Amino acid sequence: MPNTFYKNKMSQILITGGNGWLGSQLIRILLNGLPEANIDPISKQKIKCLIIPGSDKNIIHSISKEIEIFEGDLRNVDSVKDFCSGGNEATLFHCAGIIHPNRNIKELFDVNVTGTENLLKSAINFGVKRTVIVSSNSPTGVSNSPNIIFDETSPYNPYMNYGHSKMLMEKMVQQYQETGGIEAVIVKAPWFYGTGQPPRQTLFFSMIKNGKVPLIGDGNNLRSMTYLDNLCQGLILCAKIQNANGQTYWIADEKPYKMNEIIDTIEELLEKEFKMKVTHKRVKLPYLTGEFATLMDRCLQSFGLYNQKIHVLSEMNKNIACSIEKAKRELGYKPTISLKEGMKRSIRWCLKNGHSI
Repeated sequence: MPNTFYKNKMSQILITGGNGWLGSQLIRILLNGLPEANIDPISKQKIKCLIIPGSDKNIIHSISKEIEIFEGDLRNVDSVKDFCSGGNEATLFHCAGIIHPNRNIKELFDVNVTGTENLLKSAINFGVKRTVIVSSNSPTGVSNSPNIIFDETSPYNPYMNYGHSKMLMEKMVQQYQETGGIEAVIVKAPWFYGTGQPPRQTLFFSMIKNGKVPLIGDGNNLRSMTYLDNLCQGLILCAKIQNANGQTYWIADEKPYKMNEIIDTIEELLEKEFKMKVTHKRVKLPYLTGEFATLMDRCLQSFGLYNQKIHVLSEMNKNIACSIEKAKRELGYKPTISLKEGMKRSIRWCLKNGHSI
């Protein structure tokens, strides 16, 4: 049975990365609820968002004109202070971070580690009650065996510098939580998908449709994924369940998927549901291609450089599978959206919003 909810509802909500893919969907669900998961909409709580200076505010304005927007950089202590000011008893969702750096590896540590520490210090200073921190599968790493399913007891084995930055972030969050200055919950989220997706996910659909998606090895390696609404459900439960404080949870779909299953599902939907011509071809590459890409990725990153395509290719033959049993048991988490339904909604959103597949 899940633990009890707070007697006091969230008085104020702070969200970093509020105009991002995850942050914007979290806002929608907070305001509108998620009936299929028994998540009710918030009522009178004030929402404040931190976004990168000069980035698009219209995403947030299109959801609600009443949301307060702060432009600032996590690396800038003063802008983070402005964002957290007046946040006494607030709940902070930390969704911002860097996965794929634009310039060099240093950005990962500047934003994911130093930026998060700046945020936590300000949150504590202004009396924020609880923070829910979005992390990743990368601190736990990857596996060459589909028989290894990660859970919250799995040791750190960070994959590349992104994984290392998130591992340092998690350890630092745990240290601040242990001081008692702020309640904190860490959410480990694997590859997520859903409406509002960035161009890289739409490109993935296009590559599958046109027979250009790389399949490294036999395609039977396991990948955990999480539909965006499932992830938002998990984040909200982590904010509300009292005894989640100090805990870490994997939040994902009900089960991991084989790479073949992911590609087959998208092909079937594109062809049968959306009446598109699908070539049903894959660029089949030997397993060692992924290992070579891993070697190239490590080499580039050792010089402080980063290539997104090589990095993504290096993961394509790896097993990254997790168990969500702890979240189900302690939070009452119930991932209601399956891979097929989630991908259907994602494709429909792309077509409705003029994104060519």
